[in-house]
Amino acid sequence: MTGRLDSPLAAAADVVLDVSVSEEACPLGLAPTASTTVALALGDALAVVLLERRGFTEEDFALYHPGGSLGRRLLMRVDDFMHRGDDVPRVALGTNVASAMIVMTEKRLGITGVFDERNRLAGCVTDGDLRRAMQKYDAIFERSVDDIMTPSPKTIPETMMAVDALRFMEQSRISVVFVTDPTDPALVVGAVHMHDLLQAGLG
Repeated sequence: MTGRLDSPLAAAADVVLDVSVSEEACPLGLAPTASTTVALALGDALAVVLLERRGFTEEDFALYHPGGSLGRRLLMRVDDFMHRGDDVPRVALGTNVASAMIVMTEKRLGITGVFDERNRLAGCVTDGDLRRAMQKYDAIFERSVDDIMTPSPKTIPETMMAVDALRFMEQSRISVVFVTDPTDPALVVGAVHMHDLLQAGLG
């Protein structure tokens, strides 16, 4: 790439790409300003054409850049970030609200799942559910989670890409989501908080 087609460089090259400009943006006409922008744009265009010709995929990009933010966006899945086992807040149907609040406080995710006798997710109780219930009911702590829970809460499979999970949570306006077995959407295997994904540089 050269701005002088009659230069020694151009004469020695097999292929010459003209990046000449009529004038530089520099008011003195000295510093290479407009010409650097033209060279950058042409270099980007060549890179894109090469990507297409070689069939370079997102997986290839992630393989060569595994440690960067783009690599993380392409490689990391929900199961790399989710809370598992005893860290997942859960109570049974019929649990009183006071006990559910203790679980939510201990697990510190701002939510608890409500599970039926088959250990299937029947609903969830969030901090927002508690605030709304306090405005609606008297003696809220003696009521059952069945009265205040959100039934059939949104879930995501553990195989979902982490960046897609973050996008899903932003669009759904939720900060925590339960993670399920991809072969059984009612079987909860974890929970993921939006903050975990943002702290990993996925936002």
